[in-house]
Amino acid sequence: MTLDDTDRRILRALQKQGRMSNAELSEKVNLSPSACHRRVQRLEAEGYVKDYVALLDARKLGLASTVFVEIRLSAQADEVLDAFEKAVARVPAVLECHLMAGTADYILKVVAEDTEDFARIHRQYLTRLPGVAQMQSSFALRTVFKTTALPL
Repeated sequence: MTLDDTDRRILRALQKQGRMSNAELSEKVNLSPSACHRRVQRLEAEGYVKDYVALLDARKLGLASTVFVEIRLSAQADEVLDAFEKAVARVPAVLECHLMAGTADYILKVVAEDTEDFARIHRQYLTRLPGVAQMQSSFALRTVFKTTALPL
């Protein structure tokens, strides 16, 4: 299926406010409520809309520090990569893990309360990940901007 302009307007609106009612959405995208509902159902069924979530404020929850961790593995064999990926997916503080091209094999986005909490996460989880040869952590000083909305 290809997306038309109306589908894109629906997706842009849902990315900004996923909890709006169908009536509100249909008004925003200039479509009848029933046609809008059918399109949203189709976009969901075809996997364009994966899920609806609440975005939480990390600072209000006491997770004020964001740390980016570059990881180099000891080897590139499939079993080493698989073991690392399975283990890192179980670390509660890791929000994202990306397999990279370049100097790092993986980059992790980790949240922590502060430097002491990150030291605990590092000691308790990150140093125990399988296949890790080298790790370098960089603390974000300030988030300039952040979005979850994809460009449509």
